[in-house]
Amino acid sequence: MTFSVHGIPVARGVAIGRAVIVASSRLDVAHYFITSDQVESEIDRVRAGRNAVVDELQRLQQEMPKDAPHELAALLDVHLMLLQDEALTSGVKHWIRDRLYNAEWALTTQFEVISRQFDEMEDEYLRERKADLEQVVERVLRRMLGAASPVVAPPVRHKRQQDLLLDDTLDVPLVLVAHDLSPADMLQFKQSVFAGFVTDVGGKTSHTAIVARSMDIPAVVGARSASQLIRQDDWIIIDGDAGVVIVDPSPIILAEYGFRQRQGELERERLSRLRNTAAITLDGQRIELLANIEMPDDTLPALKVGAVGVGLFRSEFLFMGRHGRLPDEEEQYQAYRRAVEGMQGLPVTIRTVDVGADKPLDDAHHDDAHLNPALGLRAIRWSLADPAMFLTQLRAILRAAAHGQVNLLIPMLAHGSEIRQTLSLIDHARVQLDNQGMVYGPLKLGAMIEIPAAALTLKLFLKYFDFLSIGTNDLIQYTLAIDRADESVAHLYDPLHPAVLRLVADTIAECNAQGKGVSVCGEMAGDTALTRLLLGLGLRSFSMHPAQILAVKQEVLRADTGKLRPWAQTVLEADEPASVLAR
Repeated sequence: MTFSVHGIPVARGVAIGRAVIVASSRLDVAHYFITSDQVESEIDRVRAGRNAVVDELQRLQQEMPKDAPHELAALLDVHLMLLQDEALTSGVKHWIRDRLYNAEWALTTQFEVISRQFDEMEDEYLRERKADLEQVVERVLRRMLGAASPVVAPPVRHKRQQDLLLDDTLDVPLVLVAHDLSPADMLQFKQSVFAGFVTDVGGKTSHTAIVARSMDIPAVVGARSASQLIRQDDWIIIDGDAGVVIVDPSPIILAEYGFRQRQGELERERLSRLRNTAAITLDGQRIELLANIEMPDDTLPALKVGAVGVGLFRSEFLFMGRHGRLPDEEEQYQAYRRAVEGMQGLPVTIRTVDVGADKPLDDAHHDDAHLNPALGLRAIRWSLADPAMFLTQLRAILRAAAHGQVNLLIPMLAHGSEIRQTLSLIDHARVQLDNQGMVYGPLKLGAMIEIPAAALTLKLFLKYFDFLSIGTNDLIQYTLAIDRADESVAHLYDPLHPAVLRLVADTIAECNAQGKGVSVCGEMAGDTALTRLLLGLGLRSFSMHPAQILAVKQEVLRADTGKLRPWAQTVLEADEPASVLAR
C-alpha cells in the first residue's frame, strides 16, 4: 500500500530505488560493503560468533545449580533455539552473499526483518520473544566486534527507469534509510553507492544533509519514524525538493517521478556547459566560485565543475572514525599535498580540525557528559587544549604549502587571547620545522566568522588576519540559539533573519573597506535563492560544494550588481527580509 513520510528537504532532485535499512543497535555496528571474495570469510565470522555464543550458553546450562529457577533454564533453551533458527542463519547469509553487506550489518538487518514478524504475531507470548532475539543478536555482535574489514564500495550499476518495476533482481538503485548517520558513515557511503538518503533526525545543515548535498544526491532528513515505517527492500521515491518520501509507489506515481528525474538530469547536463565560462556578472564583476571539500580526492569533482580553488578543506575528516588513533604529521602532510597538487596551482584553503557538536571524532570520543557540545570544547578550543596535536597539524599544513598556494583557516575564534595563542603556535610550528631542516611554504592566514562575538569585533580580527570566511551554518545557529542538528527546532533556523543578515552584511562591508578578502563558505553560499542578495551586499567570493557551483554560476551570469545593491539594502532593512526577497 502506498504511503508517504514527510521530512526536511536538504538535497534537491528525485531518487527512486529499493530501501536499504541501517538498523539501529545499542552497539556501535559498522556498515560497509564487502567484495565478492570476502563473502565466505564474512559468513565464517558470523558462524564463529554464533558458535561462541552457543558454547557459552551450553556451558551455562551445564554449570547451572540444581536449585536454579526452571524459567531460567527454559530461557537458555529459547536462546539456543533462536541462535540456530534457519530464518536467522539463512537470512544473514542472503544479505552477505546477495547484497555484499558486512557480517555485522547483515546480522542486524536480518534481526530487523525477523523482529517485524514478531511484532505482527497475535500471541502475546510469541511477540515478547522479540526481546530474546535482540539479546541473542547482541551477544553474537559482541563476539564479532573488533574484527574489522576494509571498506569497499561496490560499483554503481544503473538500469533504465522503465525496467525498474519489471526487474526484481539486485541490479537496481539503492536508497539508504537510517535513524541517523555519523560523518564517518557518510564518508564510507560517499562513492555513489546510494541514489539517495532518508534519516529520521537532522536539519538543513546537519552533517548528513551537508554531505548529501556534496554528493549531489536527493536527501530528506528529519523524517521522524521513517526507519521504522519503511521495510528492507521496499520501493521508495525520495523527493528532495518537497521533502517527501513515497513508499511502495503506484505505477502512475512512479511514471510521474521518473519523468521529473529525467528532467533533472537534462538540467544538470545543460548547466555542465557553463563549466568553462568565467563567472562574471552583467556589469563586469568577476566572482570567485570556490569548492568545499572533505578529502584530497574531492579536488577532481571540484575541477570538473570549474572551481577556481578550494575555499574550505574540512581537515577533520582525516581524523574521524579512527578509534582514537589520530593521523600523524606525515599522513596529514601527504593528504594536504595531494589536495594542493590536485588543484593544479589553484589556491587551497585548509581549515584546521573542527570536531565536536555534530562532528565527533568517533563514538568513543562522543562525550555525553557535555550537555551542549555545540558550546563546548570544539574546533579551535579543542586544538588549543591539545597543543601537541595542533602543532602536528600546523607543521603538516606548512609543509604542504611548499607545493602550491595554501591558505590556513582557523575555526570558531572569539577571543583576542585565542587569536594570539593560535598565532604563537603557528610561529612555533615554523621554528620546529626550521630546527628539523624541513622545507615549508608561506601561508595566508584567515579566520572563520561563525560566532556573533567575532562578527561584532571585526576590527580586532582584521588586525591579525589576511582574510575572513563567514561560516553561515554556525553563525545562524549561535545567533538564533538553534541546534542545527535538531529537527524539532529546524523550522526556526532562518538564514534570512534580520540579525543574521546584518552580521553577514557588516562583515562583508568591513572587509571590503579594509581591502581584506572575505568569502562565505557556509550553506548560504550554495543556495541559489540567496546568490543575488549576497552579490548585492558586496560578496565576491563564494565557497560551496562542487555540486552547487554551476547553478550558482548561472545566477552570477544573470546578475547586475549595480542594480542589486540598492535592492539588497532594502532586504537588509526589512522586518521580514524573506518577503522582500520573494518579490
